[in-house]
Amino acid sequence: MILILTEAEDIHSDVVEAELRRRGASVCRFDWAEFPREASLSIAYRDGHKRVQLTRGRQALELTACTSAWLRRPSRPKVSPQIPDPLLQAYAGDECYQVIQDTWNALEIPWLPGPIHAIRRADNKQLQLQLATALGLEIPPTLMTNDPDAFLEFYRQHQGRLIDKLPSIVFPASQRKERELMRYTQHLTTRDVGYARRLRHSPVLFQAQVPKRFELRITVVGQEVFAAEIHSQVTRRTQLDWRRYDLGHTPHRVHRLPDEIRRACVELVARLGLRFGAIDIIVTPDDRYVFLEINPNGQWLWIEQKTGLPIRDAICTELMNPSRRHAFQEACS
Repeated sequence: MILILTEAEDIHSDVVEAELRRRGASVCRFDWAEFPREASLSIAYRDGHKRVQLTRGRQALELTACTSAWLRRPSRPKVSPQIPDPLLQAYAGDECYQVIQDTWNALEIPWLPGPIHAIRRADNKQLQLQLATALGLEIPPTLMTNDPDAFLEFYRQHQGRLIDKLPSIVFPASQRKERELMRYTQHLTTRDVGYARRLRHSPVLFQAQVPKRFELRITVVGQEVFAAEIHSQVTRRTQLDWRRYDLGHTPHRVHRLPDEIRRACVELVARLGLRFGAIDIIVTPDDRYVFLEINPNGQWLWIEQKTGLPIRDAICTELMNPSRRHAFQEACS
């Protein structure tokens, strides 16, 4: 049985689940939001054996019997509103979240993209840049700081041609809003420089602006590499950050990667303890490949739809081929 952990509405999981079933695979799809209201977990150790039972209604599943698992985008557990005290309700929610993560982390099965601890480690932007450099990939001159003087010196070194990002990807959801808020990459302005002293309150990641011919979204699945050109400079909306999608006016094309860049991408994913990664790279007007970041659980379906690259097939093959030495074993060896 293949386990898919994701939220109720996830079109990426929909297409992969349909293909897995078409290939004859047994699939269990589960969202952490079902726990503990609609589902229960029991983890038992007896006589040297471990059992992890997931019960939903009358259905009981033995999770240690899973052959592989895909950790996509599960929601947080939802505790009972019948708990009257807000403090106790928050405590119960945190306990449920911790137990459910510990349960998946301890399942010794092949994971895609990788175990939870590997995904968290891979989200480290400093580690990403460090590994990319070690693998011979070019990166933009970068400074992450909350020191106003260090920022101003970096600003002068690059004649003000900088972009800024948050060190993490999203603002966490507040208690009043369930959805997360994402901040796009921004040009640094002279007005921003006037507020340099406010850096003391929180660090920001600054990078020298890299000229773009086009951008690449490189999806690595196991040993398979799918590179797509995103011609973000064609439309003003996507020139600085293609995540401001303008798909109707942004050409997407299949790209043939140089062998050394392809090998570096596969090795980067492997060194992070993953079997999947979505890598963003800029191709400059003089044909340099400049690494920006890797998303250990990035989106890919629009790339497949725009280019025809068979990414879902590769994901299904990876999930149905549990014989490979997987990330959990590598992390524990």
